[in-house]
Amino acid sequence: MASRRTLAVGAAVLAGVAFAGRRYVRDRTTPRVDYEAVDRTDGVEIRRYPPTVVVETVAPTENRAFRRLFDYISGENSSATELSMTAPVESDAGVDRGETVSMTAPVESESADAGVRMAFFLPSEYDYDSAPRPTDDSVRLVERPGRTLAVCEFSWWATDGRVERKAEALQSALGDVEIVGDPFLMRYEGPLVPPFLRTNEVAVEIRRTSSA
Repeated sequence: MASRRTLAVGAAVLAGVAFAGRRYVRDRTTPRVDYEAVDRTDGVEIRRYPPTVVVETVAPTENRAFRRLFDYISGENSSATELSMTAPVESDAGVDRGETVSMTAPVESESADAGVRMAFFLPSEYDYDSAPRPTDDSVRLVERPGRTLAVCEFSWWATDGRVERKAEALQSALGDVEIVGDPFLMRYEGPLVPPFLRTNEVAVEIRRTSSA
């Protein structure tokens, strides 16, 4: 009896590992927003991101915002077009994010007066003029300019406490570099990927200047 139970437990563990591995491979092969790495120092990478187009909304929780935007890329738009997903997931850093987003997506979110603002990055083949228009009045397209980000990578679960500490370390490492806005979190895997395989990044927009 004991050996059968042991075999059953072992089979369940192996099935779980195999499923998590498949999810990890799938998430890691999701298209990502392009960027150019221009510098790296003290564990901080400086990246230059090109102009992008996002679809965004404001909702009481991350899950509700996520659902609206996922519906948009699933075909609830003016041309009934299904759009592919793009990583990473971006969310606000160091605050209570409320409900957890259930899967990896091209998402950016932050606290707003009316709840959570969340945005999906559209695939690079779309610009503002060619992107399908939202049919939900609470969803809108936004053309965003290029930006320079300072990024610090870490693994394991992206808890609020861990993200806060990484954000503080990132800002401290930047010294006198001008910071634009607040730090935010970028996640590359869905919640079913084991924590030791997860890649997370805390990032903040910066403005680099030089003096004569």
